[in-house]
Amino acid sequence: MTKHIGLQTMNQGTALATGTLALPPLVIEGLEEFKGSFDRLCLQAGTAAIEAMLVADAEQLCGKRYQRHADRRAYRWGLIGSEIGWHGGKAAVRRPRVRRRGGGEVQLSNWKAIQEADLLSRWAFNQMLIGVATRKYARSVRLPDGDLAGQARRATTKSSVSRRFVALSTAKLKEWLAADLSGLDLLVIQIDGLHVGDHVLVAAIGIDGAGDKHVLALALGATENAAVVKALLADLIERGLQPDIARLFIVDGAKALSRAMRDTFGGFALIQRCQVHKGRNIIERLDRSLHAGVKKVLRQAWDSPTAEQAERVLRNLARRLDHDAPGVSASIHEGLDEMLTVIRLGLPDQLRRSLGCTNAIESLMAVLRQVCRNVKRWRDARMALRWTGTAMLEAAKSFRRLKAHNQLPVLRAALLRHQQALLGDQPIASKNLAA
Repeated sequence: MTKHIGLQTMNQGTALATGTLALPPLVIEGLEEFKGSFDRLCLQAGTAAIEAMLVADAEQLCGKRYQRHADRRAYRWGLIGSEIGWHGGKAAVRRPRVRRRGGGEVQLSNWKAIQEADLLSRWAFNQMLIGVATRKYARSVRLPDGDLAGQARRATTKSSVSRRFVALSTAKLKEWLAADLSGLDLLVIQIDGLHVGDHVLVAAIGIDGAGDKHVLALALGATENAAVVKALLADLIERGLQPDIARLFIVDGAKALSRAMRDTFGGFALIQRCQVHKGRNIIERLDRSLHAGVKKVLRQAWDSPTAEQAERVLRNLARRLDHDAPGVSASIHEGLDEMLTVIRLGLPDQLRRSLGCTNAIESLMAVLRQVCRNVKRWRDARMALRWTGTAMLEAAKSFRRLKAHNQLPVLRAALLRHQQALLGDQPIASKNLAA
């Protein structure tokens, strides 16, 4: 049986090659189109299929042409030229119009589905995210010599692409900023400021008990001050983040961030300043000859088994630098307790290194720079907010689980002990515990 089918297929192929096989007229026309451009073949086949689907919808409502139908719900009202999204642009189709017997036009179900798909906006949104400039958009979605006659510039100009990107990114940002957070088991929240053009934004991401990362919120402000951070935290609480649960907050060292967290969450906020930022700030203010020695001492402090030992190492370093760089010495003392939070919690070394810095949100900033690299002029704050939110959602697609996620139960237990101490050892319902 297999040999017979194979022989028949081979004979058909030979007949097609020699021109002796009888083909339907539509197939012959399609083969002629294929010789010119595969795009044209796909467009012709696709639009023909869509028009057939729309005709079937009209027939379902009106019945077959030139026949009587007792249960007819509507009647035909001619054809109208319409456009559908295709390859990032538009292609023309002829759409049948149908009207109710009592008056009023009926929308065909398949045409409604095509419109709701919003293919043009999704094409434009994706191309902008991967760094395609609006002026080069048409080249990115159509072959250089494959533009269809009469379709080359339909919906592929830079203005139309920009309008679609603005509309879809605004809708996505609005949906994200209103998302419910009550279902997230967040143990860690990282907050940092972002500079986008002349605008300053504050972003927050969270890490749950499984080690998965989530983009949480974004706020716009004139500066990275406490008022902006408080507004962001208030928004998180309004969206379902419980304020009476102990969590670890990681910041880059800005005093406004720490003050806003303490004012909002009180003692439930355990604040860890980024050790990488602190070390970088110290090293940059020292003579080059001191860099290697100071780096070694800082690493010794971060790897200390207890917070007391780490504090002793840092105070000794500050005392040695007191004469050569008094400003640096004061910087080491400033925020000393917050630099040692992960050590004080008794976390394992790998988890301590992961949570002792703001690397997670720094990687988000790298994606932001990549997504926004083609933006030459930031028109207003709304544009900065829209692009930053879009970049954060794009970065979330590539988030990896925290390296030390298997050690997160140790953090959960430490946060629980801290929370019980705050509440005077009162029993706490397990459903209210994120730590």
